[in-house]
Amino acid sequence: MKLDFTTLNSMRQHNAAWRLLCSDHAPLILSFLHQTFIRPNVRSLEAESMAEALEDVLYALRQQLDETAFPRTAREYLEDWASPDKGWLRKFYQHGTDNAVFDMTPATEKVLSWLEQLAERSFVGTESRLRTLFDLLRQMNEGSQSDPDQRLADLRRRRDEIDAEIARIQSGDLSLMDDTGIKERFSQFTRMARDLLADFREVEYNFRRLDRAVRERVALWDGTKGALLDEILAQHDLINESDQGRSFQAFWNFLMSNRRQEELSQHLERILSLPVIANLHPDPRLRRIHYDWLEAGEHTQRTVAQLSHRLRQFLDDQSRQESRRITEILCNIEAHALAMRPYLSDGPPDEALIGLDAMSASPDLLMERPLYTPPLPTILTIDPLPDDETDDADPTALYEQVMVDRTRLAENIQQALAEAPQVSLAALLRRYPLEQGLSELVAYLQLSSERFASLIDEKTNDHVSWDIMTADGSIITRDATLQRVIFVRSA
Repeated sequence: MKLDFTTLNSMRQHNAAWRLLCSDHAPLILSFLHQTFIRPNVRSLEAESMAEALEDVLYALRQQLDETAFPRTAREYLEDWASPDKGWLRKFYQHGTDNAVFDMTPATEKVLSWLEQLAERSFVGTESRLRTLFDLLRQMNEGSQSDPDQRLADLRRRRDEIDAEIARIQSGDLSLMDDTGIKERFSQFTRMARDLLADFREVEYNFRRLDRAVRERVALWDGTKGALLDEILAQHDLINESDQGRSFQAFWNFLMSNRRQEELSQHLERILSLPVIANLHPDPRLRRIHYDWLEAGEHTQRTVAQLSHRLRQFLDDQSRQESRRITEILCNIEAHALAMRPYLSDGPPDEALIGLDAMSASPDLLMERPLYTPPLPTILTIDPLPDDETDDADPTALYEQVMVDRTRLAENIQQALAEAPQVSLAALLRRYPLEQGLSELVAYLQLSSERFASLIDEKTNDHVSWDIMTADGSIITRDATLQRVIFVRSA
């Protein structure tokens, strides 16, 4: 973007972030929104709760400054901040309810992020960022390299470097990073982790903008309905296939891996326990930053799903409006015919006005014709039961039932969700192995849909196993593969 006078002057007048910085109430707005959304990592909040929280802040400021300070009510301030000429909050209504909800806009999040960067830093690290830039260039070079020989040469070179490092460590030459390097990289990690949380709102905003563009294309369509359906089918995966959608899906698949989550938890626990990091007094929320990423990513996933659902509803509404218009045209034809009735003779006309092949239409649609199904012969085979085997049946097997304690399973889920905002079924079974086999696994799946909030990742499969004892006392291991089921802590 060119930073010339014309561009900057236009941004000063129309950019929501710039307007917020120029506002007389910017300290109130930014401090309140940071305390309400950023610190607790809240993506949206009901209007009633926000009004109560803002009223408490206004009361404290009036006691501190002056009774005449901030004369408007909290609800009036919120409505003003969400107005189109401000654009600092987004006001919307939850689907199927009349409850107003507020969310912070990407422009406001950019201002808060910029203000955090204004604070003076104890030192400015350059070495870690240079290494990051070098790694990015190397990843792009390797990812775009189409020559197999060159790719193999790069891999062999890296293998030689790893072998050389292993040899140095085995010989006792163990090089460690100094405190400056650790602090520099931790500062960069903290900044990038928070920036990633801030980017989620802009990702949602871009998804909504793509959805709005598709809706406008449908609303202004002047071609045939068949061409419109072709256009919609072509645009159906526009959100997921966009650069924004591809990047977000790759991020989500990477983070949803149990191995990645465990690895992140272990790394964070170890790094935060280092004395050089502990002396920096880092934000305690960094210990669970990857769970905050999951919550924000899940909110974005729900937003994309809601946009797709609303697009389908929009198309259904368009179809109903067209049907209603056809009905109105037919009613107008009937009304005009009845209005002309007094001016027509009672007898039949001398000449035929119009010819009809039949009094009613009899459509014969191709897709309504059933395919030919050859009849299958029924073959019954009756094998008489030998007389000497009639007394060998054991009727007690009919009365053996496996009773699964669903209360115990629910307590296992609640205990896991008390320690983390979400847990997959596979991770839960590693912690609480199956004791009653397939019956207990089915009970967990029933609880996921009946008593607990849950998600299903259709693109990822989990493998679970359990041991059963046969009649002769031997142990057999059974395996099952199912789509990933994730239990989510209720809000």
